[in-house]
Amino acid sequence: MSGFLQKGAKKILQKNPHDIVILTSIRTPVTRAKKGGLRDAYDHELLATVLSAIKTQNPNLDPAKVEDIQIGTVLSELGGSKAGRMASLHVGWPNTSSFQTVNRACSSGLAAITGIAHSIAVGQISVGIGGGMESMTRNYGSRAIPTQLSPDLKNSPVQDAKDCIMSMGITAENVAERNGVSRADQDAFAANSHNKATKAQEDGLFDKEIVPVNTRWIPDPTVPENEEKITVTKDDGIRPGSKPEKLATMKPAFKPDGTATAGNSSQVSDGAAACLMMRRSTATELGLTSSIIGKWAGTQVVGCKPDEMGVGPAIAIPKLLEYTGVKTEEIGVWEINEAFASQAIHCVRKLGIDESKVNPKGGAIALGHPLGATGARQLASLLPELERQGQELGVVSMCIGTGMGMASLFVRE
Repeated sequence: MSGFLQKGAKKILQKNPHDIVILTSIRTPVTRAKKGGLRDAYDHELLATVLSAIKTQNPNLDPAKVEDIQIGTVLSELGGSKAGRMASLHVGWPNTSSFQTVNRACSSGLAAITGIAHSIAVGQISVGIGGGMESMTRNYGSRAIPTQLSPDLKNSPVQDAKDCIMSMGITAENVAERNGVSRADQDAFAANSHNKATKAQEDGLFDKEIVPVNTRWIPDPTVPENEEKITVTKDDGIRPGSKPEKLATMKPAFKPDGTATAGNSSQVSDGAAACLMMRRSTATELGLTSSIIGKWAGTQVVGCKPDEMGVGPAIAIPKLLEYTGVKTEEIGVWEINEAFASQAIHCVRKLGIDESKVNPKGGAIALGHPLGATGARQLASLLPELERQGQELGVVSMCIGTGMGMASLFVRE
């Protein structure tokens, strides 16, 4: 077994020099694509905001100590690598800090964080930043389902290969049909997500994790020169007072007789998030131990059938728990991405999780799902919630387009 991984909750809670610790985990507000406050921002501007904030919040860290930055993104032009590198240099991270983007679809942000953790664990680096960015306003649309495909693969005799380009909404319908998740169940779950998020926002529970974004707002897109400067401070997709009865009036979005609607599916959104990570021994050497807020304790990723990709967490989480030696009942908070209500409900039921521990501040149905940023957003939400509840262990998990699931274990300090 790798030296950095200790199995079992008691051992994982122990502090060791080789731990991969987290000093900062923050995010921008998440806003509605094409309608919300960040619609006129670029993805790398959102990234610049969180990268700048990490530097500001860690004044005693020499920026040159950050050896690598990995950022998840799905839809960005040219993979976002050039724009992302520009953002890191623009806000003052030195040119010695290397940069790369990561694309594992909906788990890209979590994959980037895991990539930094792995690099620290094997001694490749000592300090790094992982996160994600996405402007679905600018990049969503035709890129969501590719059309430029090889005829041989598009007409593959292997059904799973063809199903990789199936509409995500249809995969949600498949999960609902195959696992008995009713329309009423989905609408109730969605309303609850909005109501939890509404209360969390009203109680200021997001304030600790959100960094305001100074950006532009163009009231009339046909007159782009009439630009205003605004500051976006809050998520704007939350719908206060959501009720299942109201959601029940919405038409199916993906098939005429389906149960998945715009109301019980995740929102198309814009946002970014990032976290600063290092080896515990490095934090000690740099005099930064008092800044540690948590640690990464392991990640697992697993494949599943593309036509029911939403079951991913139900497969990845058991693998993570087995890998880490932690029991389901020892997890205090679960951040399970709500790509669709049908798949989130199925995963919670399949895993036998107490639903009150799942997304206590609401999930992607209320907050939004900026693809490449979501995993990092979930972590930024998880750590303050663990602290608020006095819990120690939390899991971040999501399903992944083309049929996968990913899950990571984090410890609050």
